[in-house]
Formats: sequence, structure tokens, C-alpha cells
Amino acid sequence: MSIQRASLGLFLLSLLLLAACSGEQGPPSTLHKTALQLNWVPEPEFGGYYAAQERGAFVAEGLEVAIRPGGAQSPVEQMVAAGQVEFGITSADSLLMARDRGADLVAIYAAYQSFPEGIMVQASRGLKTMAEVFQGGTLGVIPGTPFLKLLERDYGLGKMKVVPHDNNIAPFLHDPRMAQQCFISSEPIVARRAGADPQVFMLKDIGFNPYTGLVITRRQTLEAHPERVRALVRAVRQGWRAYLADPAPANGIMHALNPTMAAETFAEAALIQQPLIQGQVNDEALGTMTLERWRTLAEQLHGLGLIDRVEP
Repeated sequence: MSIQRASLGLFLLSLLLLAACSGEQGPPSTLHKTALQLNWVPEPEFGGYYAAQERGAFVAEGLEVAIRPGGAQSPVEQMVAAGQVEFGITSADSLLMARDRGADLVAIYAAYQSFPEGIMVQASRGLKTMAEVFQGGTLGVIPGTPFLKLLERDYGLGKMKVVPHDNNIAPFLHDPRMAQQCFISSEPIVARRAGADPQVFMLKDIGFNPYTGLVITRRQTLEAHPERVRALVRAVRQGWRAYLADPAPANGIMHALNPTMAAETFAEAALIQQPLIQGQVNDEALGTMTLERWRTLAEQLHGLGLIDRVEP
């Protein structure tokens, strides 16, 4: 696959779409029913979509959006590519790999400007660098996680016992030499509330920084219904503005849908993730992407053997 297909074409369609999203539209006479498939359960990482729903932003754009919760390894790309759902949430690395397998999908909005995942360890170990994590112990990762290949290449896994991570922090709490994949606004908070002292080495700090919270759709949808897609982007951006300003209303909705997460955790997570979502952009540019970031990621994935060759 060429980088033009893996990255440039994907990004440029999104760029053109986003550039056309500033105009305000009149009140709709009818609502288009659609759905947004999440790749995990309702948590603050999806706060902007629930805020858009709660504030009426979708309806104001002529959309009746059903937000569908996901779960572990939800096949979002396959569902969107097959037309089972019109829009979905994924990450840029997963999207490029899906496109490499033939899924004609495009990115239209990137909620997180900085990759929010990392490796969580016990602070009592006194580790100073990511490299030190891989000098022994156990590593829990979600099966198929792309960045595991990066960690293996750069640090080696020979001294580690690698086990599946199923979003249960009990092993981390009971094994002082346990390291695990984490979402910065989720597992570390839960671990602290359980009495642990987690330390997180962020993957973005070692150069792996794909967009995530990425809204995707089929290229066919974008080409056939560009205004519908623009409307969704406008509503999503408005929702994230509202959530960043006041997360409490959407947090209440999500907590009712996901009572296993404490209300206090929702509030703390919203604060932690805010700089990762806002990045260096202003409110008008929330969700935008750069060509350089897509190109870098495509080259990284090619170098790890996760997508086909990158042509000059």
C-alpha cells in the first residue's frame, strides 16, 4: 500500500471536510437517523458525544444519533465498513491497518490530539524510563495491541512475561512487578482509588502518538452525503466544546449507563484528559489533524510490519 493511500488520501478528504464545517445551517425540517458506535463503554473519553446529544447539537444539525456503547475489542472498523453503522470511534493506527486490509474508511474528527495510552507500573519500583520497565516482571496488554510490536522492537520482551489484559486491575494491585497497558484517564485513577501508587510512562513520549477518539465513516458515505458528515462534525465539535467547559451533565448521563465507574472518577478523568484533547488548538480547531502526523504513523506501522510497504 502506498503512503498516498494509507495516509495522504485519508487525511486530505478529512481536511477538506473539516475546512467546510464552519458554516451554520438553518433548523432542519426532518431528522436523519444514524448511529455512532463506540469502541468502549461510556466513559469520559466519549464525553463530547454525550454532551452533543444532551445539548441538542445533533438534532440542531438534522441528526438523530444513537450512541452505541462498545466493549473489549469491539470490531468498529468492520461494522462501519460493512454498513452496519454509519459512524464509529477508533484510533488512527487501527484505522490504517483496517484500510490496509481493504476497508475503505476515512477519518473525519480526532478527539484526542495526544495519544492517551501508556504503560502503568508501581511507583515503588523506582523506574525512571520506559526501557527499565522491560528489565523483568509481567506485562499485561490487550491482545493485538499494535504498539506491543514497537515495545518489542525497541526494548525487547525476553525478560517479560506477557499476558492478556482484560481491563481488570486486580493483578496490578496484587503483583508489585506487574506492568500493564492503561488509558491515562481510566486505570491509573481506579488504581489510586484502590490504594495503589501507579506511575505511567506515556507512549507519546517515546514517539508513538496516533490520533485516537477518531470518528470514522465509509468513503462512500462521505462522497454521497457530504453535508450529513459535515453536520455530524459540527455537532461533535460543539459537544466537545461543551464537555470541556462543563463535563458534569454528560458525566451524569454516562455514569447512569456505566455505574461501575464512580462519579468521582468521571470528574477526575475529565480533568486529566482535557489537555490531551485541547492540545495546542483553539475551540474552533478541535478535532483537526495534520498530514505530518498521518505520514509519521503510516511509516511507523510499515516499519513494524503492520501495514504493507510504503511507496516513495
